[in-house]
Amino acid sequence: MRWGVVVFPGSCDEQDVFDALKRDLGQKVKLLWHKDELSGHFDCLVLPGGFSYGDYLRCGAMARFSPIMRGVVKFAEGGGLVLGICNGFQILCESGLLPGALIRNAGLQFVCREVWVRVEENDTPFTCETQPGQLLKMPVKHGEGCYYADPATLESLYRNRQVLLRYVDAKGRTTPAANPNGSIDHIAGICNAGRNVFGLMPHPEDACDPILGSEDGRRIFESIAAACARRSPADARAPGVA
Repeated sequence: MRWGVVVFPGSCDEQDVFDALKRDLGQKVKLLWHKDELSGHFDCLVLPGGFSYGDYLRCGAMARFSPIMRGVVKFAEGGGLVLGICNGFQILCESGLLPGALIRNAGLQFVCREVWVRVEENDTPFTCETQPGQLLKMPVKHGEGCYYADPATLESLYRNRQVLLRYVDAKGRTTPAANPNGSIDHIAGICNAGRNVFGLMPHPEDACDPILGSEDGRRIFESIAAACARRSPADARAPGVA
């Protein structure tokens, strides 16, 4: 399969994603500049973490207007897989591909630490190689990672089982101390109703090598690769084919 990693001015994790996919998982991956139009065949697009446009406005609010985002939205609307990590999650919310918003962390402090998340749903291309209730250890590093959604949006997320990851402690319990940013209902990652767009605040690319203290991030990328391998030829021809 082929991966595309979009690079915005201020992105700083694109090389980590590139290295994790290419070196650790042996995937074909290409960096895509945000000013370019999206062209060529990709099975999954990744919006990496960082500080697009310096976060001088609201996180992700300017990146959503980058030229390549027109192609990303079209790709997603056609059923293509899109993964947003940290700032990428913020951009997906700002672009309307995911509901809700990421706001300043509770306590207004930047957080950088390892967290545990619990897999809530595994019937998606992003979690299909995990088990419900499985715990994953990955790092977070953000100042605006507090997920918020109004009651109607939350109800829709629960009804459609779109909450894929929750912050928990090492025993799988949702506790205030385990929630690094005050996210509502301990939400760490959600997907869209079509289950082909996924945003999460933890960084799976920084948990793909044992030297980093965890390989749990591989489960996310391996799930996507496995889901793509199982797609029918008709599905595989759908989005992003040159």
